Amino acid sequence: MHPQTLDILRTTTRRRFLQQCATGMGSLALGSLLNDKLFAADRSADALVRANTAALAGTHFAPKAKNIIYLFQSGGPSHLDLFDPKPELKKRDGQQVPEELVKNIRLAQIGKNAKLLASPYKFAQYGKSGVWLSELLPHLQSIADDVCFVQGFHSEAFNHDPATIFMNTGAQLAGRPAMGSWFSYGLGSENKDLPAFVVLMTGVGQPLTNASWGSGFLPTMHQGVTLRSQGDAVLYVSNPPGMSSARRRQSLDALKDLNQMRYDVLKDPEIETRIASYEMAYKMQTSVPEVMEISKESPKTHEAYGTTPGRASFANNCLLARRLVERGVRFVQLYHRGWDHHGGPDGNLVFDLKKRCAETDQPAVALIKDLKERGLLDETLVLWGGEFGRTPMMQGTLSPDNIGRDHHPHGYTIWMAGGGIKPGIVYGKTDDFGFYAVENKVHVHDLHATIMHLFGVDHLKLTYRFQGRDYRLTDVHGEVVKPILA
Repeated sequence: MHPQTLDILRTTTRRRFLQQCATGMGSLALGSLLNDKLFAADRSADALVRANTAALAGTHFAPKAKNIIYLFQSGGPSHLDLFDPKPELKKRDGQQVPEELVKNIRLAQIGKNAKLLASPYKFAQYGKSGVWLSELLPHLQSIADDVCFVQGFHSEAFNHDPATIFMNTGAQLAGRPAMGSWFSYGLGSENKDLPAFVVLMTGVGQPLTNASWGSGFLPTMHQGVTLRSQGDAVLYVSNPPGMSSARRRQSLDALKDLNQMRYDVLKDPEIETRIASYEMAYKMQTSVPEVMEISKESPKTHEAYGTTPGRASFANNCLLARRLVERGVRFVQLYHRGWDHHGGPDGNLVFDLKKRCAETDQPAVALIKDLKERGLLDETLVLWGGEFGRTPMMQGTLSPDNIGRDHHPHGYTIWMAGGGIKPGIVYGKTDDFGFYAVENKVHVHDLHATIMHLFGVDHLKLTYRFQGRDYRLTDVHGEVVKPILA
């Protein structure tokens, strides 16, 4: 075979074949499948490397929030031991769960004959709303009037990975873009030297799947960038020994030229994303070390958050989150693992629940207060919650090191503050057992729609065409929860 023919075959992809079909039908079919935004007229070098280019020319209406910090408590915090005390559980402690509660549902690890369990913790009312809060959350008690507690929240999945992916992408199966990716795609970043979507992780226990912060079918420039608080903040971004900054710049310029040549042949939009990713990595060599250097914060700030520079902790990540939104990062997500308290040595409601609260309560509240003092809370939405709550029934035994609860998505509590959310209110409630959300119910899709609304985005209109269909974060669901808006 002629060498030129071989070269053509090597570089021919299905996309190129369809585009070059003599009949033209291939181009028509392909055009119906692909997002036309990916084939914009501007192919300049500057356009190719703009990682903060937004799909929306402007918001659909005036936004109330510019940034979001999502404090994701991985594993499923027990709403019944933190936010939602139930006198009925105290009255029926140790009795079998009423059959009508469990006859139509599936449970993860316990049977439908499990015994009811009253919370071992004391509760009191706080703030003008009179919200009930556990003794395990003394710091949150101090800002009750700044927080909106959504107690009628509910989800669908009852196992960790599907539930976590659902909370973050709006679908239980991996492959959809994360909420942060949608924000990156739709609104871009306010800082050309930092990603629009950043992920920080701490804690122990159930491992997390990166499908929760992946970009799915969106260009990969929109996936969450994981930063580490120990060692290199971003793996493989630092120059290796012997590689100077000038030499790195030269190599990236050469790589960009090669990728551009490849794009000119294949017209593959993902090649543009690759160019943008390399450029962002180069910029992060200087921007990330600066933002990660929390040791320069005042002693007062470190005391408020409970931070220790150089260590991996939720407290350090809360302070980093404030520093990131100060610099224009659109979406910052903190994952803190270890809330999966089934009972036994791997996690129980006595020792382990107390540890998780001690690790997170002070820094989360310090973050709210810090943002408020700096005038950033009005434009920064802070969201706290897990993938589900816990059952009113006991798992394990009554001994302190073995008492637990099972997974429970049908009714639990999340809280929000700032960013256009009405402060000092309790919205919704669960039934007398804390089992089902029964009043002013808020579904995961409703939460996503409401968050987008706070950013001036109509969730029905931010879409991406993939495989012949327009997709959105809320799929075909979602209602804005207007009563919780300020």
